[in-house]
Amino acid sequence: MTLRKSSSQAQVARSSGDPFRDAETTVGPVVMAATRPFESFYQQEYRSVLGLAYALTGSSNGAEDLTQEAFLAAHRNWAKISSYEKPEAWVRKVLANLSVSLFRKTAREARALLRMGKTDDVLPDLEAEDAEFWGAVRSLPRRQCHAIALFYLEDRSVADIAEILECSPSTVKVHLHKGRINLGKKLAIDSGEDS
Repeated sequence: MTLRKSSSQAQVARSSGDPFRDAETTVGPVVMAATRPFESFYQQEYRSVLGLAYALTGSSNGAEDLTQEAFLAAHRNWAKISSYEKPEAWVRKVLANLSVSLFRKTAREARALLRMGKTDDVLPDLEAEDAEFWGAVRSLPRRQCHAIALFYLEDRSVADIAEILECSPSTVKVHLHKGRINLGKKLAIDSGEDS
């Protein structure tokens, strides 16, 4: 019996510049089935996750870094999370956790700079009105910030947010309610809700 190489296996030496496609031709058809769904997932979710990261960080560089880290984690765990009903919720949960870590790191760095006497501020690259609004959102307690960003920026349902934040839908409603009230106070506007 003679085994023949398929045409995709015979052309291993060629590189297309696309890491997903190169991995497919290097390893063969077994990996092709595993990487294509992630590539499709990545292309479908990237812009939305990046927008959420931008709202949470206020910085395009920070947003890109967090988004890249979240998708890297998803890629490393793709065999497991691809079977989830909503793998996009998993990525957003990772992103939310990463944004908290980034906030803590930034706060530590700011305190260190203040102790050293350096107070030059780096302004976020948002429009003035957007910067004020998203700055107010970022100043909310962590869960309120995440709930507001997911609800208004991504148009996520209360049930989706509950899944992402790993809490009950009623808890999400409380976070949204308190977040709106706190935003109204911070921005000196009427939140439109009765207290």
